[in-house]
Amino acid sequence: MIRIAIAGAGRMGTAIAAGIEQCADLENAGTWHRGSDLDALVAAADVLVDFSLPSATAQVLRAAVASGTPLVCGVSGLDTEQVAAMKRAAERIPVLYDRNMSLGIAVLERSVREAAATLGPGFRVEISEVHHVHKQDAPSGTALKLAAAVAAARGEEGTGNVTFQVERRGEVPGDHDVVMSSDTERLTFSHSVTTRQVFADGALRAARWIVDQSPGYYRMADVLFAH
Repeated sequence: MIRIAIAGAGRMGTAIAAGIEQCADLENAGTWHRGSDLDALVAAADVLVDFSLPSATAQVLRAAVASGTPLVCGVSGLDTEQVAAMKRAAERIPVLYDRNMSLGIAVLERSVREAAATLGPGFRVEISEVHHVHKQDAPSGTALKLAAAVAAARGEEGTGNVTFQVERRGEVPGDHDVVMSSDTERLTFSHSVTTRQVFADGALRAARWIVDQSPGYYRMADVLFAH
């Protein structure tokens, strides 16, 4: 039985708790919200799954490192220093951080990386994303993740020469299209989410995986493709 502590009492925290209820091998150690005792909760868990807010990242990292508890983090909107802090924590505990916990996005990222490396800089790349009106960061973390994969494959800095199209409407959980085009052809990769539960399910799969890992910095691609 794997005991999972949840940081984040919002919709994702609720989705993770619901996912745990459906799994015979998982147990909910409790959900942390500001004002409650995070250290005690984390110390009683085998894994901490964090979907709180960027402003809570430092506190979450301190608690996980202090108790030696593996961390799965899916918080969107982290800045460069917060990601660097995550990597420093990974020197002492297993840390899996990803902007998108969907298994399909992990496969999409790999496919986009391979396509960009093969087609080269002669192909223009545009990433279109649609999310619900409540989402604050734009472009989405997933769009930036895909752009970074393209840039890395082509040996470019940051997000390279990728252009973005961003739309916020309704309650769309998340749609992403990556279009690679030249003057003579067009290649499109698409991924669509129908429910936010997909992110919770991915996080729980990551939680199962990370309990057996050594200290290090991991992504969802490692859960799917590392051997």
